Amino acid sequence: MAKGMGPMSNLVKQAQKMQAQIAKLQEEMAGKTVEATAGGGMVAVTANGRQEIVSIKIEKEVVDPEDVEMLQDLVLAAVNEALKKSQEMVSAEMQKVTGGFNLPGLF
Repeated sequence: MAKGMGPMSNLVKQAQKMQAQIAKLQEEMAGKTVEATAGGGMVAVTANGRQEIVSIKIEKEVVDPEDVEMLQDLVLAAVNEALKKSQEMVSAEMQKVTGGFNLPGLF
């Protein structure tokens, strides 16, 4: 019975190693950021690798009380782009750790 555990034991060790690498990556991603802009840079949004928005900058020239909808659209566009870039960054880093092996639900 012990002979059959060799390959399984190696698989378990590899899984544990990958799990540790993924945990380390998740921690590192919290400190990495991406930025997206809208309106020619009038609205800038920064997101981290946990898909959290960490800052929003709005140039005062784009703040028009008569056209609030435009500002809302610019903020929405910049936020969505920042989140997309953050997901792409994490996905690229995850590929390095998993060797392209798809592990759904990790990020």
